[in-house]
Amino acid sequence: MAGAAREVLTLQLGHFAGFVGAHWWNQQDAALGRLAGAKEVPGIKELLPGELCPDVLYRAGQTLHGQETYTPRLIVMDLKGSLNSLKQEGGLYQDKHLDAAIAWQGKLTTHKEELQANNPFLQNLLSAEGVMSSDGVWRVQAFPNGKGLLPLAKAFSPTSKSLIPPEGSIKVWSDFLHVQLHPRSICIIQKYNHDGEAGRLEGFGQGESLLREPTYLEELEDRLHFYVEECDYLQGFQVLCDLHDGFSGLGAKATELLQDEYAGRGILTWGLLPGPYTLGEPQKNFYRLFNTALGLVNIAAHSSLICPLSLGGGLGLRPEPPVTFPHLRYDVTLPYHSSALLATALDTITVPYRLHSSPISMVHLADMLSFSGRKVVTAGASIPFPVAPGHSLPDTLAQFGGTTPWTPLSACGEQSGTRCFAQSVVLRGVDKTRQTSQLSPGTSPSSPLHACTSGEEVLAQYLQQLQPGVLSSSQLLLSPCRVVPPYPRFFSSRLNQQGLILDGTHNGTAVETIPVLTTLCSSSLLHRVLSRLAGELANLDLRRWASFLAAGVEQDDMEETIQELHNLAQCYKDGDSLIS
Repeated sequence: MAGAAREVLTLQLGHFAGFVGAHWWNQQDAALGRLAGAKEVPGIKELLPGELCPDVLYRAGQTLHGQETYTPRLIVMDLKGSLNSLKQEGGLYQDKHLDAAIAWQGKLTTHKEELQANNPFLQNLLSAEGVMSSDGVWRVQAFPNGKGLLPLAKAFSPTSKSLIPPEGSIKVWSDFLHVQLHPRSICIIQKYNHDGEAGRLEGFGQGESLLREPTYLEELEDRLHFYVEECDYLQGFQVLCDLHDGFSGLGAKATELLQDEYAGRGILTWGLLPGPYTLGEPQKNFYRLFNTALGLVNIAAHSSLICPLSLGGGLGLRPEPPVTFPHLRYDVTLPYHSSALLATALDTITVPYRLHSSPISMVHLADMLSFSGRKVVTAGASIPFPVAPGHSLPDTLAQFGGTTPWTPLSACGEQSGTRCFAQSVVLRGVDKTRQTSQLSPGTSPSSPLHACTSGEEVLAQYLQQLQPGVLSSSQLLLSPCRVVPPYPRFFSSRLNQQGLILDGTHNGTAVETIPVLTTLCSSSLLHRVLSRLAGELANLDLRRWASFLAAGVEQDDMEETIQELHNLAQCYKDGDSLIS
């Protein structure tokens, strides 16, 4: 199995990237049965024959005491003060100091440091990540005195209120991260502060200069070499990177390093933008615009593709209303909420290169979408995909008519009147019995979709009807997305436990799984978006923002960025009827 894993190394750069990543890894662990809500919790080896291959994202290891571990293949870079009570070296190997004390026969001096209190939610969890016990079952310490171990599914109920973090208690991403990380995962940038008015990583140039410093460059290179050298076949890297602040510059240098060191591997970058923003913070808004533009241009130059991800309505200076989902009651001002939705979209978008059978490699996926220099792509998702009990997939898709069934997630504004050049579409969580129309003998199908004989054919036929002639890759999975705590409880009361849409209010069990539909698309819409972004930059008097230029970006850099945005926009010009 290890030889066929087609490993991927994930980089999370920035604090909002940490929020998205925390939800992402919680969902991965839920799919493995290691979080609350699993009906049974078999050993890892029993879980592997599913539709998705966890070895793509995870690595197997051992503690110093020989206990098996299964941790994310992950590098996190964040600022001082961003971890709260989470230890930088993680918790799996924290007993190494005990081993050292046993080996040393001389005098010992103990220095105590006051630790930051755990988030109350994490205190309720005890040590929920657990370890694999001798019988091959992942278990959690169920009692504070350490005298008992229970399987995770029995230790916590998926509807337990203690598992749902109070929204006001979530200050940093580590406040709700369930997953144990390897000691090589977290790299804290001590030079800048997460909180406070001073010492902030605000500008692209500041982030870019960090990886010119030997300290941080060597730390990143050491971690890369550690993970990459143990891979049998490295597909590439997925980079979650904040675009709105100085991590935009760090992401540009990091992707440049990956391109130089690991030529031929896929580099898929997800440029993350939290929302919302208001006109009342002019400096913050101008910095966000500068950082986003510089990040898009420089990261696109070094990545296989880059996809902006945001629940905001636009990338420019003018605030646009956030996107809405018909069956969700989310608060866009809470990173805990908005990051959960983006993580759920990513969990489905990335399915093609994580499949057990007939996977599409990262490089192939990127090549399909980014031909002719179109290295910026857009994303969309239907969360949840609105399937009703008793309705088939053809019934559900037919209800959309000629409108797209997904909500845009790339802050690109109005979608109508644009052309899709190529797309990757994934639908998951639709039961086999609902994938086709069950026609009685002698009954004529009500539409071409109802005449299809497989779910894959239904989805392919629908995409062809919606966007004729577009190069489309589509995947259909039975397994849904798991949304057990600490995933937010923001679902409509009309959803049942499996995320299906009911006619009336449902007051039963909390939602545990949902069907999800996503698209990753190369669209002519980006001609307008990138052109307008370049236009906004060109109309600004950069001399008013000398502090941004003083942080390492020169006037010539901004002028070059404006030109590169225009060049990128030209790649998408064909077919955008909205452009005058």
